[in-house]
Amino acid sequence: MALTLAWAVGILGRGYWTPDEPREADISWRMSWQSDKAVPLLAGEAFCEKPPLTYWVAGTTIRMFGKAAWVARLPNLFYALITALSVGLLARRAAGPMAGWAAAAAISTFLLSYQAVIWLATDAPLLAAVSVALLGAYRGFYAQDSRDRLRGYTLMHAALGLGFLSKSAAAWMVPVLTLGTLMGWERRWRELLRWELYAGLALQAALILVWVWFVYRGENGLDHLKVFFWNNLAGRFAHVDAPQELQYAAGHRNTPGKYFLELPTYLWPWTFLVAAAARRAWLERRAPAHANRALRFAVACIVPTLVLLSLAATARNVYLAPAMPGFALLLAWWVATSARAHDAWDLRAVRVTAALLVLAALGFGVALVGLGLDAWGSTSAAVLAGFGVMGMLGVIAAAALALVAETAARRGQMQRGPYALVLAYCVLLALPAAAIYHVVDGYQDFQVIGRAIGKDSAGGSLILWAPDETTRAFLDLFARTNVDLVRAHEDEGGVVRLRELMASRPRAFVVAQWPGRDMTPTVRRMAHALGLKLDTASLEPAAPPWAVAADLKVVHLYALPNGRRYALLQRAE
Repeated sequence: MALTLAWAVGILGRGYWTPDEPREADISWRMSWQSDKAVPLLAGEAFCEKPPLTYWVAGTTIRMFGKAAWVARLPNLFYALITALSVGLLARRAAGPMAGWAAAAAISTFLLSYQAVIWLATDAPLLAAVSVALLGAYRGFYAQDSRDRLRGYTLMHAALGLGFLSKSAAAWMVPVLTLGTLMGWERRWRELLRWELYAGLALQAALILVWVWFVYRGENGLDHLKVFFWNNLAGRFAHVDAPQELQYAAGHRNTPGKYFLELPTYLWPWTFLVAAAARRAWLERRAPAHANRALRFAVACIVPTLVLLSLAATARNVYLAPAMPGFALLLAWWVATSARAHDAWDLRAVRVTAALLVLAALGFGVALVGLGLDAWGSTSAAVLAGFGVMGMLGVIAAAALALVAETAARRGQMQRGPYALVLAYCVLLALPAAAIYHVVDGYQDFQVIGRAIGKDSAGGSLILWAPDETTRAFLDLFARTNVDLVRAHEDEGGVVRLRELMASRPRAFVVAQWPGRDMTPTVRRMAHALGLKLDTASLEPAAPPWAVAADLKVVHLYALPNGRRYALLQRAE
């Protein structure tokens, strides 16, 4: 119940946020009515970074209930449930009932996996598919008979097929590395000769190849397949011969040790519990293989993936999300093991985690006060007060539960501590977070700007100057679907193209992102107190050099509080 509430607030209780969600929303909305379902479209142009399963599902809910943010993310509740159930069943099978609930709670609350499941992106269905695939891989690898082995490996292949349709070959990485590592670790290379391992491959191939066939038959099919399978796969690991906009290795550059250095944040708030689990795993490294299957499976899931990702040219935290079931299994194994026999280090890990959650509760309280002051006057006082009271009650309850966990650990009650910690964190993710989301939504409300631009430019054509994906997406969603683009930056070629478009359209408007942010007084004061420098360029309606060169003037300015600015320009009289 606590996990469901935390999911519901994160998934259904906020609007579209940058980065990425406006783009994913527009693609899903387009998918809800476009005739060709094989290739996703961003503002009417092919978007071949990801296969379409995520957009098919989100597009279905949008077609049924509209394009509100909670509607587009509604399927994420299903993905979150599948992830928790799959990882819980895997841990239960490997380490017992107590490990089952612990793994489900861990995979649902690790900062990285929680971020993945509440975000409108392809990572939520990918994580669900990989979790099911790992459950099938464990069942197949440790099966006692041929029938159970066939069921396990067939489940794995079916999940991998759906995972591929969510985020391409990224779905294969963790399950393949896990099985390969286990075969080498346990010297079971004969597993490669079992027919049950390959029987379900036909199902996976059918799921993938049917989609590939429809892409191939569509317009520019071969070009789209090249982007899907070459630029977007090989291009993540190395520089490939492709246009600049398809050079994926150029963005999110990797650095040595990045994933290892950031790993403690991915595992928040259970970082010290995972550290305690790793310590106990090292102490029991010489235990017989049959006694430590859960531990071996978790290590095989985590270590090879970390190493491989560290060698890639690009790096984003969410790339590691498919390996989070391994960390959940490791933590669950520790919970089950330490419940039977624990030492002082195990108890210290629980106590330190409880202290961190108390500090986190205090941080949420400070954020509630700061954001409440920031929103005062722009939001209904009654609504703001209601959210504030709810949030503060959540802060108090979470701190109290964390203290209960600390007291239990101090008394040596190992089983009670983790339960209280999970409840404390779920309370923070529900009550105070809901109040914070309500205020932050005002900073991210692109729907307001999109509709205003659509209204102010009615009766004329619309030209977007060097728009990024977010700009193209929210204008397509909330303003209009027929626009012209000038992709070049502020150079002579871009200005020439802009002048040509303006000359060919009697009444044309230009939309451009404006520099700086319109910071609220509260945020200004907080930034000044912390010594932070804010990007607060002037909001005066003076046209930039490229607009002057194109003989344009600013007719309307739009700004989100503490968020982006946009300008609507028109030919000077």
